[in-house]
Amino acid sequence: MEMDDSSSPAADFVDYLGPDTSATVFTMIHHPADLARASAVSRSWRQFVIDNHFTKLQCLRACPEVSTFTAVDVTTSRRTTLQDQDQHSAAQSNTTAENLHRVYSHLAHGLLSPYNPRDCILHCIGASSTDNFPEETVENTLEPVDQLDTSRPSYWSSGGQRDPDAAECLIYRLQADLCLIHEIKVQPFKAFFQHGDPIYSPKSIRVQMGYPRSPLRPEALVSDENEGQLIHDTNYVWTYTSPEFPMLQENVLQSFTLPRPVLCIGGVVKVELLGRVQKQAIDGLYYICISHVQIAGKALSRDLGVVPRGDGLVLNYYLDPRTCGVPRIESSRVDGRSRWQGLASRIWHSGTARGIGGLNQTLLSRLFGGPLRLVVVADESEGEEDEDDLP
Repeated sequence: MEMDDSSSPAADFVDYLGPDTSATVFTMIHHPADLARASAVSRSWRQFVIDNHFTKLQCLRACPEVSTFTAVDVTTSRRTTLQDQDQHSAAQSNTTAENLHRVYSHLAHGLLSPYNPRDCILHCIGASSTDNFPEETVENTLEPVDQLDTSRPSYWSSGGQRDPDAAECLIYRLQADLCLIHEIKVQPFKAFFQHGDPIYSPKSIRVQMGYPRSPLRPEALVSDENEGQLIHDTNYVWTYTSPEFPMLQENVLQSFTLPRPVLCIGGVVKVELLGRVQKQAIDGLYYICISHVQIAGKALSRDLGVVPRGDGLVLNYYLDPRTCGVPRIESSRVDGRSRWQGLASRIWHSGTARGIGGLNQTLLSRLFGGPLRLVVVADESEGEEDEDDLP
């Protein structure tokens, strides 16, 4: 009696299920490590993941700001691109799709891996105004205390305004071109050297994130000799604007959590200080004074960078040629099987929890129940592949 080839243990289940059902299954894989394991099952599964851009989908799901990128470049150094190398190597005809997969896999890992939030500020770019420079420079907001010693307060002060609705802003450069930000912390300054210890807080704050239209030169940043000139919005493209957060007139570090973690593309954050509540008795003008600012989150790998090009923004991946292969799954046979079973279990539970009704249980049983082959793809520099059978 003849048997259907599709029931064979060696059947390719992506072909058996068809592209639509297979795509539905793969879109339920939310963790980059799980997607890497799935793509290691066979060459056809890996190619299916690459062709359908599932790693980019993971990034978009985590941070919609990823859609800002209009192109991706992979470079083996700061000067030589893989695209340049491709002109001399016909063997890399599939480089574009492979590069996209590699870059977005790296980005997804950075976006979705757990982390402990830390202050991401690296430099001060400038402030919209400063009352007394450099004594009240915006660089003072990087100090975690509002008093350096008994006689030296540490704070930034705006210029005075008669209009209580006049806004100010502070602009910062972060530690990397790509930072995942989820919280802003601001502490208003209490002028303990003035009568009544007034607190010069803004009424509310708002943040914008984006990238400079041209590279920031070190001499343009705030220093003891330079107050900072790159304040105007024409110098930047803002890719995210937060809601307004009301601020208390209290001398404490106040935290403002964003509605969701935001990918700051370009490493520039503008903290807008909206409205004024405190007049200075000596001149009757409204001021805003801030003692400390933190932008809490995670700086992503410096292997990733952004470069404006024309009207768009290019995501650059500076890749070491020795590590340009697909990540390995290094485990024993038992550990490999348990990880695969964990992936299958997460997909089953995800489908049930989401109420997805179009997935045939018999097909999924065959997809995850039969003997599978794990292809471990080595680094391209090694040029070899090893195959192991899962028990």
